[in-house]
Amino acid sequence: MSQRSCLSVILAAGEGTRMKSALPKVLHQIAGLPMVAHVVKAADAAGATSDAIVIGHGAEEMRKAVAKFSPRAETFVQEERLGTAHAVLAAREAISRGYDDILVMFGDTPLIDADALNLARLKLAEGAAVAVIGFRTPNPNGYGRLVEKGGKLIAIREEKDCSEAEKKIGFCNAGMMAVAGAHALKLLDAVGNKNAKGEYYLTDIVEIAGAQGLDVVATEASFENALGINNRAELAQAEGIWQQRRRQEAMLSGVTLLAPETVYFSYDTEIGADTVVEPNVWFGPGVKIAGGAKIHAFSHIEGATIASNCDVGPFARLRPGADLRNKAKVGNFCEVKQAVVEEGAKVNHLTYIGDARVGAGANIGAGTITCNYDGYSKFFTDIGEGAFVGSNSSLVAPVSIGKGGYIASGSVITESVPDDALAFGRARQKTIPGKGKELRERFASAAAVKKKAVGADH
Repeated sequence: MSQRSCLSVILAAGEGTRMKSALPKVLHQIAGLPMVAHVVKAADAAGATSDAIVIGHGAEEMRKAVAKFSPRAETFVQEERLGTAHAVLAAREAISRGYDDILVMFGDTPLIDADALNLARLKLAEGAAVAVIGFRTPNPNGYGRLVEKGGKLIAIREEKDCSEAEKKIGFCNAGMMAVAGAHALKLLDAVGNKNAKGEYYLTDIVEIAGAQGLDVVATEASFENALGINNRAELAQAEGIWQQRRRQEAMLSGVTLLAPETVYFSYDTEIGADTVVEPNVWFGPGVKIAGGAKIHAFSHIEGATIASNCDVGPFARLRPGADLRNKAKVGNFCEVKQAVVEEGAKVNHLTYIGDARVGAGANIGAGTITCNYDGYSKFFTDIGEGAFVGSNSSLVAPVSIGKGGYIASGSVITESVPDDALAFGRARQKTIPGKGKELRERFASAAAVKKKAVGADH
């Protein structure tokens, strides 16, 4: 298979009106990645050497999105909506380059996997001209049926056209297929539009190929592979299936999920063996976690790197650029953004660390914040190895705390602190004996007078 060239043609021109959205349907996301990008990933995993995406509605927005998730992919515009075969032919220029295999897929079937595509490609390698991907269901109502005879696929029959015997067929059309590149354009050009809608249907190539003496076969995939998304409810269903697959994969790879159904991964989450994830944790894009980490409940992590044996949460938020080194700790109700927390350092609770470095073994007290933004620009805070920052301190960047530096609790630090120095940055306390009692009596008397006056008014 690796010696055969392959083009994936992904149809993504539909308007998706049932999504009720200004965003093109195939750009709605599953696990943080547009649906159509999931399809591209599956095609590439199945050995596609080139990708052609047929677009229409929101063409410019589609081009920009495609450039981000698949820079090598070409886009082709289907100017008119004249059916699926017509849509495939919008990519005629790419198809004509002489690929061994052509995979035809849909941008709104994000759960298709590489194994299903590889099986269809294998049938081409064995000599078939067309391999149609199907699925079996106990309730085939509404689906096109795959009609087979003698091990060959002879027709794809829409339900309204099925005989009573054909309606009992449980093998249904998933819509996707593999076509031998040597025959693709000849078969597509032979598709006519003599039907009720006057459209050119891709499914017609099955009977066309058979009439030309070419082999046509069907391969079987799971129903999930064929799940198309037309509205927000189906989008949520697909998200749930994707997450279930990913959780299973993680657990089989040595990750402990204490309540799997409450953990949400992104398409690119990397998580090492012996990591423990407690309930209600959300991983956004760009998260990499080495083995042996512990992620406590209700943590929200995105764009972060977490080294081995780190401890995060509960209720922690790691934003893009958070980089936790070996055995670092970011505890409850802490937020870290664009900052390195070096080996063994502790940011235990109620703290914000942004645009900063926390040196190895340093301890950051509760309520500490790095004041990194002046309303116009971001500035850096450097906290040295072994430093101790007392609770409720504000470090006003740009500023550095030297190795072994000690910041007294409640300080506002505006100047850099040398190694091993002690810094106070707070007003001097003044204590006046008896003044507390005097204030209480004054306030109580004023309150009584106010209450009496209100009563008199009523």
